[in-house]
Amino acid sequence: MDKASWHTTEKIKKFNNITIMHLPAASPELNPVEQIWQHLRRRKLSNRSFKNYEEILNECSIAWNNFVDEKGAIKNLCTRDWIC
Repeated sequence: MDKASWHTTEKIKKFNNITIMHLPAASPELNPVEQIWQHLRRRKLSNRSFKNYEEILNECSIAWNNFVDEKGAIKNLCTRDWIC
């Protein structure tokens, strides 16, 4: 889990059988969603300008749908040899 304030607050219920491990600062390679965003920007969303907010949402939705339709895309981006 990252160290966002809502993840580190004392208001979160603690469980005896779960240990929360916080990600080190500035380590996007350990956060799978960062890998996905990098992929979307690199392949579909970078070096573009958009007319308005709706176009941004539309293009992000198209990029996401294309990504999830790619067989093995999430596994390829979020798997690291050193994890095994």
